[in-house]
Parts: sequence; C-alpha cells; structure tokens
Amino acid sequence: MEQKNAINKNARPAAASAPKSEEKGGGAAFAAIVIPLAFVVALVLYKFVLGNGANFQGGNNENLPLPGNILGTIYAGGFIVPILLTLLILVITFTIERLLTIGKAKGSKSIESFVRSIRQKLNTNDVNGAVAVCDQQKGSVAAVVKAGLLKYREMEQDRVMEKDQKVLAIQKEIEESTALELPMLEKNLVILSTIASVATLVGLLGTVFGMIRAFSALANAGAPDAAALSTGISEALINTALGIGTSALAIVAYNYFTSAIDQLTYSIDETGFSIIQTFAAQHGETHHGATETYKA
Repeated sequence: MEQKNAINKNARPAAASAPKSEEKGGGAAFAAIVIPLAFVVALVLYKFVLGNGANFQGGNNENLPLPGNILGTIYAGGFIVPILLTLLILVITFTIERLLTIGKAKGSKSIESFVRSIRQKLNTNDVNGAVAVCDQQKGSVAAVVKAGLLKYREMEQDRVMEKDQKVLAIQKEIEESTALELPMLEKNLVILSTIASVATLVGLLGTVFGMIRAFSALANAGAPDAAALSTGISEALINTALGIGTSALAIVAYNYFTSAIDQLTYSIDETGFSIIQTFAAQHGETHHGATETYKA
C-alpha cells in the first residue's frame, strides 16, 4: 500500500512538466476564438431573436413585452443580457468540447474493463497480450499503460541494469507518458470554474441596474404606479435567473469533469502499480534503494 501511494505522489508532479506549456497554448488559442465568437452569437440572439418586434406590444421592442412572452421579457433585462448569454454559450461549448476530449481519452471500452483486462494479462505474465489490449482500447490511458508495458518488455531483455534500476526505469516511463497525455484533460476547466463564480454576480449586477431603472421611472412619473414597478422588477429579476442558471450548469459540468479526470488518473496509477509489482515479482525482489524510492 505504501508503494502504491508513493507511485501516486511521484506521478502527479511529473504531469506538470514540459508539455503543459504546449497544452496551455492550444487551450488559449481555442478560447481566444470561442469567447469573441460566443459574444457575437449572443448579440445576434439578443437583437434579432429576443428583440424581435413580434415579442412586444405594437411590434416595437421599445414597448412592453407581450403578456406571457418570455423572449420579450428577457430582452427587457437590458444590456447585461448579452453578457449572460455569452457566458451560457461558453458553458455549453466548453462542456461539449470536454466531453469529446475526455471520451476520447477513455478509449473504446470502459476504463474499469480495460484495467481489469490489463491486470488479468499481467497475472499470467502475458505482456504482449496486455499491449494488444492497449492497442484495442486506444485513448490517453491506454497510451500511458502501453508505454509502461513496452518499457517492461525492454527491461526484460536488458542484461546490464540491476533489478531495482529496471523497476525505476519502468516507473519513470509511466510518469513521463502521464505528463504527455493527461494535462490536456484539464484544459479549459478553469474557464468553467470562473464562469461558475462570475455568472451569478453578473446576473445580480443586471438586477441592480434594472431595479435602479424601475425606481427612477417611478420617481420621474411622480405618482406611484404598482403595475410599472412590478413589471420593472420582473424584468430585472430575469438577469438573476439567467446568472444563477448559467452558474449552476457550469458547476455541474466542472464537478463532473474533475471527477472523470480523477478516475482516469487513478486508473493509470493502479495499472502502473500492477505493472511495476508484476515485474518485481517475476524478476525477484528489488534492492533496498528501489524500495526507498517508492516511499520517497
């Protein structure tokens, strides 16, 4: 158990190495395209769909919305609405993008089935069979496991290195492959987490502006108008509803993806531990130095 925990500790820091800059660059380029595009789409929706004259009394979007018309009511929320729509579009876009990326990383079959197949092959010392399973599975997890298995096979043929050095070489290969494959899974999650925090605040800001406009209109009118006040408040609260809804979607998506990434990482750790333990068992006990490395 100590050895397994140690592999986890050693593998995680390595995943933050050189390739991460490349992944960040790719994620920044994608976000740089999607964010302004989402804002343009939000403006088009706001002006031509929500602001369509058919949603308002007299066919003019400067008038009150038709009774029960949701699109017109949302339009009346003001200039904050396009910003909230932009955040909503970004949540949907990055959720779909992460679903595709993580689904591809998992491979063709379930991770549980893949790990079980690899362990069965290793229990019978069928390294070639385990490599074949990786080729069938594909994806980032299979690529990391395959790299470890190929190094396993290479170390079996090595007649120069000590046993503990071979084990460390296999462990290092798994760590380096993890560093190459897994960082891309967390790309763009920071955008979802930011939207989860910001969307509600933006919605509240729109509500505050709406309330200011409503009470200002009442003050200028001179006499209190309960109907006008109620309409203004309902229009202002649309911003809060949009903000809370967008934030809720972002939180659910973020938590789902982080859980999925943790599962993939754990599967790699578990399979990597099985590879190292199988090699150590098949080729005798490792030296004291290798054991100490596991516990470091």
